[in-house]
Amino acid sequence: MPGRLLKLLIVLGLAALAAACHRGSDEEQVRQAIAATQSAVEAGKAGDTVAALTDDFDGNGGELDRRRLEGMVRLAGLRGAHLGVTMGPVAVDRRGDRLVATFTVTLTSGTGLIPDEGAIYHVETAWRREGSRWVCYSATWSR
Repeated sequence: MPGRLLKLLIVLGLAALAAACHRGSDEEQVRQAIAATQSAVEAGKAGDTVAALTDDFDGNGGELDRRRLEGMVRLAGLRGAHLGVTMGPVAVDRRGDRLVATFTVTLTSGTGLIPDEGAIYHVETAWRREGSRWVCYSATWSR
């Protein structure tokens, strides 16, 4: 469970995509979505955590999909675990009609005041426009 939880937290940090509908530049919409996903993870809101992920979202080459990520957040909440997400600066680059956001994220989890475990990851997320919002369709991460 600890390894899966960390993977979940990473994707959640990536997934902070939930607020992609806000007005602003394309790059700012992605940053806002990432921040919203971070908040959703820490609040234990599984549905909001994956709100900006596409149905065909691919995490780390098949390691994690949207449904599994949502389930992991729900399970962490049922177990009473607190998930902590600390984000580094987010860089957003345009690549044709897509956007790529990269950042570092520190993920922690635990049931008490002091986290039981934690790890730092480098994350790269890929975004495409669907209608008026930017959605994340792919993410990769490494420790």
